[in-house]
Amino acid sequence: MPISEYKICIFGSGGVGKSCLTMQFVQGIFMPKYDPTIEDVYKKTVEIDEKQYSLEILDTAGTEEFSAMRDLYVKNGQGFVLVYSITSRATFNDLQGYYDRIMRVKDTEINGQPPLILVGNKSDLEDERVVGREVGQALARKWKCTFLETSAKDHASVDQVFFDLVRQINRLPNISSNRSQPRHSSVENTGAVATRQITNSQSKHKSHLHKHFHKNRKDGCVLL
Repeated sequence: MPISEYKICIFGSGGVGKSCLTMQFVQGIFMPKYDPTIEDVYKKTVEIDEKQYSLEILDTAGTEEFSAMRDLYVKNGQGFVLVYSITSRATFNDLQGYYDRIMRVKDTEINGQPPLILVGNKSDLEDERVVGREVGQALARKWKCTFLETSAKDHASVDQVFFDLVRQINRLPNISSNRSQPRHSSVENTGAVATRQITNSQSKHKSHLHKHFHKNRKDGCVLL
């Protein structure tokens, strides 16, 4: 049976745990030390509802240094994860900017809202919580999207984030025309470690993006 390939983008401020969520999903490991992301792309093949999917996950930088690239990420992405930390109100407030950018680039007035999930990460730090669950739920109702609280450390609700997003993508009209060509694979729930390369300019970074995110790749993971 052919494998559908979907591109997923993860947005959020620095330090909210985007990389930790991604690595927990792809590799099942937790990275306790914060290492600011430049841009990383991960690949994982999973089985959801008895069908296989190849997910290409773009873990974006939380800084403004690469903000000029975000329109390209959004244009090519099929599903979006917006992440904040429940221990930081500022990271919650920052999400409006990411949301507005996605809605603008995807031209939602014509195309409708793309698959989207709001994630409050670090639920294991309940004693340090400053953003209540009801606050996240209220924003999700406003945006008419799914809401989950997760813990990358404890692997709480991490898989559900990506599974729910795939199901949202599948519900889109004419999604079959957007799926990639069939690939022969018997791999299930496999992940590969993404390596990182720091580029010296946004132009060089853009070249990598065109090669690795705009086009499908057959290797385990790719680096931006």
